[in-house]
Amino acid sequence: MSYYNAEESKKRVAKVVELLQKEGADIALVYYDELNIANGWYLTGWCPQFEKGAVLIGKDGTAMLLGGPESEPFAIQSSAINDTRCFKVFMVPDEEYPNAKIIGFPELFRELNEKFPVRRVGLVGMSEMPYELHRQLEEGFAGCELVDLTDQYLKFRYVKSDWEVEQARAATRLSYLAYKEMLKKVKPGEKEFAVAAAGEAVCRANGANGFAYQTIVGSGVRSNAVVPTATDKVMQAGEMVMLGIAPRVNGYAGTFGHTVPVSGEYTPEQKKCLTDMIEVMKVTKSMLRIGNTGRQIDAEGRKLYDKGGYLKYLVCPFAHTMGLMEAEAPFFGPNSDDVLQKNMIVNVDVSFFGHPVLNGLRVETCYVITERGAKPLCPEFEEELFNYVK
Repeated sequence: MSYYNAEESKKRVAKVVELLQKEGADIALVYYDELNIANGWYLTGWCPQFEKGAVLIGKDGTAMLLGGPESEPFAIQSSAINDTRCFKVFMVPDEEYPNAKIIGFPELFRELNEKFPVRRVGLVGMSEMPYELHRQLEEGFAGCELVDLTDQYLKFRYVKSDWEVEQARAATRLSYLAYKEMLKKVKPGEKEFAVAAAGEAVCRANGANGFAYQTIVGSGVRSNAVVPTATDKVMQAGEMVMLGIAPRVNGYAGTFGHTVPVSGEYTPEQKKCLTDMIEVMKVTKSMLRIGNTGRQIDAEGRKLYDKGGYLKYLVCPFAHTMGLMEAEAPFFGPNSDDVLQKNMIVNVDVSFFGHPVLNGLRVETCYVITERGAKPLCPEFEEELFNYVK
């Protein structure tokens, strides 16, 4: 079982080849690791465990994985690109593999030049790339020009194919199943860990291949942490608890965000604030129209937010895109001129943090942008959320 779609991967490699031709580059090296998973996954539907790596795409369509020997058998089984080369710089430090063939970038440079001259090398993920890797690239590709193609590459991921939308839809529906199970565990005297475990179990049991962030369960003052992961804290009556989970299906994330009363009933002040945040959500959703910029999308919700006196507690803008990461570019904040396009997946994520009485609060759900506006990836959760407080 693999997580890639062969036709999607073929099209994506072709996009990189087209980019190389446009930029006059001979090869692209797309860096990835377990934290910076998305750029590599986009081409391979795969990410190693323990080791780092890069996807190499040549202007002639050459495609290979540069990585370490521990992940090589895994890549051969599960990656859309499985022609591998092993390098010490990508390995676990000091780990030994006596039967592995380890090469360096001078050897790779010679191999590539047997196919075509390599004079201009495009790099993707330069800001995440370790210094030692960059140094070895400069030495191994001596005489070549190294150029940063990250921004151009990231734009490939902005607009989703129909297949990508379906993976995000499936993941978002999994997050709704998780939400239902997590709610059952929310009660005074229960630990946050137990709430997270309930949500993660139902996601895994129904096909999630992983999670795009560590499950959020933050009760009481812990909800001020913006993205509080579950701990052994015992939830108390009168508190609210912030919940969120982000299962991945074939690498694509879905999510929900909600803040619910531990004792099952909101206080009047809690209820008012939640109602206010949901109204901001509704207005922000109404602005998710093709052609609108981040500035336009943010402005209307911000008016309501300001009217309620919440600006001093604002940390995050109200809309961002989602895909291989739960939050990825473009981010439609108040200074963004990025333009909303068809088949973008956008999360409306409304929150505040640091409130002197209520601490933090978040509500969030996911939409795909269509010619008729924003359509929820999980209509059941949107309906429940929008009608949660009577």
